[in-house]
Amino acid sequence: MENGSQRKWQFGGNEELNTAAISVRGALAMLMNNVNSPDDGDHHPQRPTIMLGRGDPTEFRSFWTTQSAVDAVTDALQSFKFNSYCPTGGVLEARRAIAEYLSRDLSHKLLAEDVYLTGGCTQAIEIMVSVLARPGSNILLPRPGYPQYEARASFDHLEVRHFDLLPEKGWEVDLDAVEALADHNTSAIVIINPSNPCGNVFTHQHLEKIAETAKKLGIFVISDEVYGHLTFGSNPFVPMGKFSSTVPVITLGSISKTWIVPGWKLGWIVKNDPKGIFDKTGIVDSIKNYLDITTDPATFIQGAIPQIFERTKETFFSNIIGIMREAADIVYEMIKEIPCLTCPHKPQGSMVVLVKLNLSTLEGIDDDIQFCLKLAKEESVIVLPGVTVGLKNWLRITFAVELPVLEDGLQSIKAFYQRHAKEQ
Repeated sequence: MENGSQRKWQFGGNEELNTAAISVRGALAMLMNNVNSPDDGDHHPQRPTIMLGRGDPTEFRSFWTTQSAVDAVTDALQSFKFNSYCPTGGVLEARRAIAEYLSRDLSHKLLAEDVYLTGGCTQAIEIMVSVLARPGSNILLPRPGYPQYEARASFDHLEVRHFDLLPEKGWEVDLDAVEALADHNTSAIVIINPSNPCGNVFTHQHLEKIAETAKKLGIFVISDEVYGHLTFGSNPFVPMGKFSSTVPVITLGSISKTWIVPGWKLGWIVKNDPKGIFDKTGIVDSIKNYLDITTDPATFIQGAIPQIFERTKETFFSNIIGIMREAADIVYEMIKEIPCLTCPHKPQGSMVVLVKLNLSTLEGIDDDIQFCLKLAKEESVIVLPGVTVGLKNWLRITFAVELPVLEDGLQSIKAFYQRHAKEQ
């Protein structure tokens, strides 16, 4: 350096993070920034924002978690037993409680050593994608699906191959496409059941076919069951682990949705593998090695898990499911009154539904992103553009809100349609 001149800075951000940053959170932030403000020069009146784009109903009193869960966390804190680091995989008592909780729906008994605790289901996704990201390998993901899988795969340089979910068949997996996509480098297929973003619940028969297809291809199943048991239609929830004698299954889950506590960030990776295939192929070692170099969920939340599971009354779950069932009826019936939207099937599970956007009925709106941006600006209603979940010109609507709020939001969408409808 001469004359005190500054040497060129030698650092910069990781551009791969920019290309991998497909997220619901990012899309919602974009839409919230477009919500009408009182000084933006527009003539639309200011109104409260109605959030129908995010699966987090914690602001509504009817969705508050059970007091017994809050008491369990308080007791764990006040015991002073859970202020330390936790062992790899998590607090033993919590792992055992989760194993017993999940075993209720299975033909085999899970052990504590089958359970690995994570910082919510998001970290569970990150771990499993990284475990599979060997050079040249690929993973099969649903389209539409949850964007966290694709974002993490992109960051880890894991090739993604998409199979379609078929709306005309209740969003079942296109198993013929799965067989055509897989090759000798395919490691796993991901399913999400109950579905985010579609709102469907797979039948026992369809899950059995998925297991048989995976076995035929020599791949395992990653079953995202974060919405497990949040079902309110004709199809009961069936865990993929029931078919682990056919094909090894990794189950991902958390307490976030079932107990309505997404901010507590307690999730799990569970191996359903009575034949020990994950141990023989190194998957278990890779999970443990990843856990050794990453963060753990808060130890006091782990410490509260046994008491949460033991003391939560069934009435808490039935009340939530009752609200969700009524909300599903409302969203399905009211969408029939909005000509620019089509709902292929009434939602049967999770907190969301996917509806098709009929652009031919609208004037001056070219795609789902433009629809959502204009809706946010003019009506202060937030819904998620389908392109975020892999299906352009569809919309994902969350109905886990107070019922009057849901009705107001859908009425606002109807008013928006009427204002932008093409003249007949």
